[in-house]
Amino acid sequence: MIRTMMAAAVLSTSLVAAAVPAVAQQAEVRPISGTRLDVVAQGEVARVPDIAHISAGVVTQAPTATAAIRQNADRMAAVRAALRQAGIAEQDIQTSTINLQPSYRYAENQPPQLVGYQAVNEVTVRFRDIAETGRILDALVAQGANQINGPMLSIDEPESALDEARVQALTNARARAELYARSLGMRVARVLAVSESAQGGMPPPRPYMRDMAASAQAETQIVPGEQTLSVTLTVSFELEGPNP
Repeated sequence: MIRTMMAAAVLSTSLVAAAVPAVAQQAEVRPISGTRLDVVAQGEVARVPDIAHISAGVVTQAPTATAAIRQNADRMAAVRAALRQAGIAEQDIQTSTINLQPSYRYAENQPPQLVGYQAVNEVTVRFRDIAETGRILDALVAQGANQINGPMLSIDEPESALDEARVQALTNARARAELYARSLGMRVARVLAVSESAQGGMPPPRPYMRDMAASAQAETQIVPGEQTLSVTLTVSFELEGPNP
């Protein structure tokens, strides 16, 4: 029994000793024997935005802070009800700003005079159907929303588009490396490293403005257009030569 245990221990030690060189050999990196070339390349794809973010709110003024807050709350309740009636889900509505501040009248050579209070309440709304955005905005204005900013248009799930841009960027980097190699009388031996920086083509939000005296027949139109999604890669190649 003791002999059997000793044999098992020797066998186990031999297996561990044999495994160590294999792990070290796997982690070994072949040193560069040729010329290192770093290439920065970009891939771009265009997509139609399918989601919009808009800030909508109510600004009220009253002689007292209590009156300003009460008026604001009443009008904001109507705005939220209009959003729910339009089919906007609760998780797509988020309070972004609540503010109450005094209002002063300024005259030359006189101290500021308190004339009332201003209350602000804003929500950020996510629209999953861009075609309905303009109609809903008009409904919000009709319900008392008097401060609207946006829209900020974006792509809800951009990963598949970014993957396409990545492949394009890598292809461009390889083609550029081949160009340099041919010009130097060398060849591309291997890729040493790849690093990425992604960029989105999201435009800044635009203020929404509507003439309250305009005809009720006029509807606000949101035109999504196209957005460019881009990925920038820095790819390091090893060049060897001369090119056979």
